[in-house]
Amino acid sequence: MSRSGPAPFRVLFVCTGNICRSPLAEAIFTHYVREEGLQDRFTIDSAGLDGWHEGEPADPRTCAIGATHGIDVPSIARRFASADFDRFDLILAMDRGHFAALRSRAPAAQRDKVQLMRDYDEPAHHGQDVPDPYYGGPAGFESMYRMLAVCCRNLLQSLKSSAA
Repeated sequence: MSRSGPAPFRVLFVCTGNICRSPLAEAIFTHYVREEGLQDRFTIDSAGLDGWHEGEPADPRTCAIGATHGIDVPSIARRFASADFDRFDLILAMDRGHFAALRSRAPAAQRDKVQLMRDYDEPAHHGQDVPDPYYGGPAGFESMYRMLAVCCRNLLQSLKSSAA
């Protein structure tokens, strides 16, 4: 997280439609940042590769699993824009398909900004996807929450360590 000047480090979470995985990751990471009183050090957002749900709130099941764990999910879906490569310092893809799509769209100098979310999970899960719970039941949303909670905690620790 080494940066010159006081500008916040800008993190963007990306999934398919921006209603399940990425808004929950945004909400969890925001929660952890607030817990540590670091709100002034981060700008946090989420987006979807596709615009199917633009302008809609997060999926009600995503909001419910967040609420179960004391986390508000206020995100409104938006589509990933090319300008996001300039606007964000780190772009976290929820699965390998998103990772490949984002890297292929990124200008060469910005490809390294794109990383896989689970590369912030326990080492045994590096390179794996955060599965899309959209077509499943409550267990998939709980599993998604648990994965993202670990990844977001590790992401924050990593960014704090790199800033030290």
